[in-house]
Amino acid sequence: MSRPTALSLRSAQLLVGLFLYGASVALQVRAVVGVSSWTVLTQGLENVLPWSFGAITVVSSLVILLLWIPLRQRPGIGTLLNALAIGPAADLVLWLVPEPSGLTGRVLLFVASLALLAVATACYIGAGLGTGARDGLMVGLHERFGWPVWAARTVVEITVVVVGWLLGGDVGVGTVVAAFAIGPLVQPLMPLFRRFPWSPAQPERTAPVPLIADRSPDVTI
Repeated sequence: MSRPTALSLRSAQLLVGLFLYGASVALQVRAVVGVSSWTVLTQGLENVLPWSFGAITVVSSLVILLLWIPLRQRPGIGTLLNALAIGPAADLVLWLVPEPSGLTGRVLLFVASLALLAVATACYIGAGLGTGARDGLMVGLHERFGWPVWAARTVVEITVVVVGWLLGGDVGVGTVVAAFAIGPLVQPLMPLFRRFPWSPAQPERTAPVPLIADRSPDVTI
């Protein structure tokens, strides 16, 4: 496969993954049983800013990218598309999907959002075109100050959850479930999205890298 063709297909994989990521975030919001850490912050900011959920997602991603400068992180094309694409995708799905009326429906929607988030994360990361802004922030803290990745992740996520909750974001059981579930859900899917004919070459042996859920990306992500 030629390099331009492979790059085009990787870009398409990236865009599909980012759209699904935005959709999964929107479904999580509609479930109303608690959302992941960065979404708590976005919801809180939505209470004090006259912007849509998606617009706040885009602006906050761009602000976080500014923090990459002192942390000496370099964005890829996937990083920039991550910042620009997830917010509009979330706004579209929020417009299309209503909030379920009963608890059972909300729980099922939340479970579906986690499954979709895992697929979306593995899909966009598997394209190998750059991490999301929030993931890069945590990696940057690790590399710049020598913090363990888990410590950088914990400090950042606790901070955004507390700030988002104080601003009125939705903290609930789903917030805790998302924090612990997304890593194990994504891990087995990662190899599947790195085995396409257009996937970037992977080293034979690599050290394990902790998955950051903000991911989404976000998460990171």
